Amino acid sequence: MKWFIEEISRLVEQLKRWQTWLIIGLITLFAGFAFLVGGFAFRTDGILLYLNRTAGACRELNNGIIIFMFCGMIFFMLTALLTLGEFQRYFQFKQRAAHYQASRALYWGIGWAVTAISISIAALVFFNRYCR
Repeated sequence: MKWFIEEISRLVEQLKRWQTWLIIGLITLFAGFAFLVGGFAFRTDGILLYLNRTAGACRELNNGIIIFMFCGMIFFMLTALLTLGEFQRYFQFKQRAAHYQASRALYWGIGWAVTAISISIAALVFFNRYCR
């Protein structure tokens, strides 16, 4: 039982660090964007439209748009993971006092975060215009 109390105390110590809250915030942000885009995507699903399960009035997507949106989803997930990885590298380099590598990791982390957010906002704008 002692190990359980030690694990809880380590968890509490991690929650006191600002880095933990930054990563939790990034994960929440990416999950929120994925949820919003997913809600629009379900409105355009052909089977759900046929079964009258969607409340939105969206036009059917052709194959080109479906492939483009599928690839966009893959790139969003990859850039979101790259963002988290670069911020992890930044924290590790900062602990080791490797300032040049830390600044490069921070630069790339911010770049990948902007790219991931841009992909999700572009998908939201597309679905917002595509659905009435």
